[in-house]
Amino acid sequence: MIQFVANYEDLSTDKGYQFKFNCDKCGNGFMSQFQTSTLGVANSLLNAASNLLGWGYGAGNSAYEIQRAVGGPAHDSALKAAVEEGKQHFHQCSRCGKWVCPEVCWNAAANQCEECAPDFKEEMASAHAQAKADAMRQQMQERAQTTDYVSGVDMRANSAVASPNAAKPRQQPAANACTSCGHAVGNAKFCPECGTPAGAAKPVCKGCGFEPEAPTKFCPECGGKM
Repeated sequence: MIQFVANYEDLSTDKGYQFKFNCDKCGNGFMSQFQTSTLGVANSLLNAASNLLGWGYGAGNSAYEIQRAVGGPAHDSALKAAVEEGKQHFHQCSRCGKWVCPEVCWNAAANQCEECAPDFKEEMASAHAQAKADAMRQQMQERAQTTDYVSGVDMRANSAVASPNAAKPRQQPAANACTSCGHAVGNAKFCPECGTPAGAAKPVCKGCGFEPEAPTKFCPECGGKM
C-alpha cells in the first residue's frame, strides 16, 4: 500500500518513468525526476539499428513492447522512488491524513493542513474584507431606499413615464427668513416676531463658533445654547 496523495498522474513512456503528484486540497502539482528505462532505451536502439541496416525489425514500435517498457517491476520500483521523492515536498496532516502542498495549504505553526487548522491571519484578512463588502452592500441598499426615483413620474392613466431629460419645474425662491428665529420677514426691515434687523448676519455658536444653516435654539455641533 502506497501512503501518499490520492491524485497523481503516470507520465511514463517507453523511454522512462515520471509521475506528477497533486495536492489533495488545492491540486498544486509536483513532478518527480525522470527515470530512464533501460528496456525502453534498448528497444529504441535495436529498432534504430534495424531500420538503418534494413533488417525490418519493428517489434520496438508495437504496443506490446511499449507495455513491457512502462510496466512490470521496473515501473513499480520507479513509482516507489517517485513517491519517496514527493513525500519530501508535500506534508501530511496529522488530523485528516491528507497530503498538501507547503506553499498554499499547510499551516506550519499548527503542523496541520489549513482545512483542519485555518491560518489566523488569512482568516482575519478574509473576514475583514468580507465584512466591509457586506456593509457596503447594505449601505447602498439603504441609500437606494431613501432616494426618490419617481417624483417626476406622472401616474395618471393617460400619461407616459416622464423623460429623464424633461424640463423640471422651476423652484420658487424661498421667502426671506429671520436669521435669529426663522420667521418669514418678507420685505420688512425688521423681523415682526423678534425684532432682529433683516439681513443680519447668521447666528454663531458662542461655544464652538459653528454657524448653523437654519435658526436653532441649540448648537447642532456642540449642543450649547445659541
